[in-house]
Amino acid sequence: MQAGIIGLGLIGGSLGLALKEIGMFKRIVGLDNNALHLQQALSLGLVDEGVELEEIKLCDVIFLATPVEAIVQILPSLVGVASHCTIIDLGSTKHLISKNVPSEIRKNFVCAHPMSGTEDFGPKAAFKELLPHHILVLTDLEQSGELQVAMAKEIFVALKMNIIKMDSKTHDNHAAFISHLPHIISYAIANTVLSQQTPNDILALAGGGFKSMVRIAKSSPRMWCDISKQNRKEILNSLDIFQQEMNHAQTLIQKEQWEELEQWMAKANSLHKIF
Repeated sequence: MQAGIIGLGLIGGSLGLALKEIGMFKRIVGLDNNALHLQQALSLGLVDEGVELEEIKLCDVIFLATPVEAIVQILPSLVGVASHCTIIDLGSTKHLISKNVPSEIRKNFVCAHPMSGTEDFGPKAAFKELLPHHILVLTDLEQSGELQVAMAKEIFVALKMNIIKMDSKTHDNHAAFISHLPHIISYAIANTVLSQQTPNDILALAGGGFKSMVRIAKSSPRMWCDISKQNRKEILNSLDIFQQEMNHAQTLIQKEQWEELEQWMAKANSLHKIF
């Protein structure tokens, strides 16, 4: 079999390396609209060859690993693939992508989200251990063909990923809280410090706590702006709830309600009993 990967950054490049490890595909080809990224992917051995879209469409399995807005834009151009072809998107949002798959290839299509990543991006950030042993969410499987679902499961099981199934709306709701909201908060903390008159002096004091909080603010702005656009409603809801908690903490501090503040913090500690 032959696999094609569209988008050769962190996710697509890491996938290419991982697929080579399991040996399921005789040839892995790639496509990236950034010529430098394609050159880097080839030199790093992330894929065997760079090809155009028409050759990607001849693959048995096609992975879409671009930013989520680009995935939606690519979908119409994939009409015409063979009936046995499996198309798997790896976007961080699912409902809008699922809804926009052309009817002609809906059976070919499997919506997936690997719950793994780093703050780095681009082909040079790729590494083969990124995906194995992490959670992989499959959504809206009732709309996918049996052959395609079986193929997707075979690939992700071979990659030693832990598969969870749910509908795309539920996925986007959950992802807003555990992935999208933390990124927005991290960007906000970074910008809060940068807005001060002497950010360099402040950052000279930064320790592990601050660095942990802003680590993901290094993530690709384009990718996270696209995610915010596609999951706008759910992210706004999570931000509203987060703001309520921030307002509550602010009120407790303003009113010097230290016992209540400690109880509020202790409640947060209980998260670690389930996570």
